[in-house]
Amino acid sequence: MTKKILLMEDDELLAETIQELLIENGYEVDLAATGDEAADLSYENSYDLYVFDINVPDIDGFELLQSLREASDKTPTIFISAMIDIQTISKGFELGAEDYLKKPFFPEELLIRIKAKFPELQKIFIYGDFSYDEKNDEYRKGNIRLSLGEMQQELFKQFYHNIGRVVDKEILLDCLTHPSSTALRVAINKLKQTTGLPIENVRGVGYVLEAC
Repeated sequence: MTKKILLMEDDELLAETIQELLIENGYEVDLAATGDEAADLSYENSYDLYVFDINVPDIDGFELLQSLREASDKTPTIFISAMIDIQTISKGFELGAEDYLKKPFFPEELLIRIKAKFPELQKIFIYGDFSYDEKNDEYRKGNIRLSLGEMQQELFKQFYHNIGRVVDKEILLDCLTHPSSTALRVAINKLKQTTGLPIENVRGVGYVLEAC
């Protein structure tokens, strides 16, 4: 099941970079640039994780988390901030945050911390009677273990990391040893036959594996 994250960050470029990375890794992400926007979204939606910057317009991250906790909202929270003094960090944890990441940071570091919050997501992906064990890189159809070639694995992982989104044809061609439109069509048809995944052609753009 897709995990839903509310990201509150007023640096537009950083927010969009983090959002893109998280979406690529299978998360659903709502963005808020101010405390008021984040508060409205938190009341209108249910989230699995909050990622809050502290210094944002309107309500700051501390005030927002405090009000959420007072409203019995116990959603796990990670603070991200350029504020690195021990008093600020301590306050974040006292208010009920589970983690604190100091800016500047690599977005991949945040991703690692988020994945640690959801260890169940690192188990098995299931689509119909097809399953993929990401940790062990194992593929099955029903109870039968599949043996996918390197090229088919590369194609599958492009769809796996972009479920519900069209994957550009040029990206898929990079997965082939001898790329051509015909070779790509043959490879995807073979992947569909082996896995049973309903991969569809979007004419002139690429291919898509719709969310199940």
